[in-house]
Amino acid sequence: MKTLTGILFIAMCTTAIADQALPRTISITGNGSATSPPDMATINTGVVTQGKNAADAMKANNEIMAKLMAALKAQKIPAKDIQTSDFSVSPQYARDDRGRTQQEIVGYRVSNQVRVVIRNLPELGKVLDTLVSTGSNRVSGISFGITDSDGILNEARNNAIADARSKANLYAQALGIKVGKVVSVSESSVIAPRPQFFARAAMADSAVPIASGEQELTATIDVVFAIAD
Repeated sequence: MKTLTGILFIAMCTTAIADQALPRTISITGNGSATSPPDMATINTGVVTQGKNAADAMKANNEIMAKLMAALKAQKIPAKDIQTSDFSVSPQYARDDRGRTQQEIVGYRVSNQVRVVIRNLPELGKVLDTLVSTGSNRVSGISFGITDSDGILNEARNNAIADARSKANLYAQALGIKVGKVVSVSESSVIAPRPQFFARAAMADSAVPIASGEQELTATIDVVFAIAD
């Protein structure tokens, strides 16, 4: 009997300790976002030429690219914002009446592509006009961004925290409990700016209408709140 009583006493103590060790908390995921107009753009542009031989195609390409680079310099775009993104020389093969490729080489194709960063966004349309008029026959992909996104990102974080606290209060009210202090906070994800095209506005004095839209940054945090006594 004494042994049984001792076992029951130990079990009761263990249960009491376990109850005290288990924290009374509520875990919430908060989501927040913030938007801002972009202040920079990136253009992928370049020149594609063809010739009967590689030398002719290369010469034609170099001549046009030299004019294009000079035009970008005239637009006061610094060299650090112009970077070669792709360069290729490829043979062109003859095709039969059915469009099937033959072994005979009939010419060469040279492609020189550059990535250009435009930091003076109101000039973007003019830069595009200049590229096309200078001889660029490839303009693919215009993306927008924010030079310093830290402030916008912090706004998204604050909104995520507010969202987590709002959800915690909502659940607490439904459960008849009160939210206490924050036990822990962890940032689970931050998504960089992605373009939103609902704000369609052409750049001022630009011959090429550009829809820059807005950039959205999002933050997701996990917050653990204590349940107040």
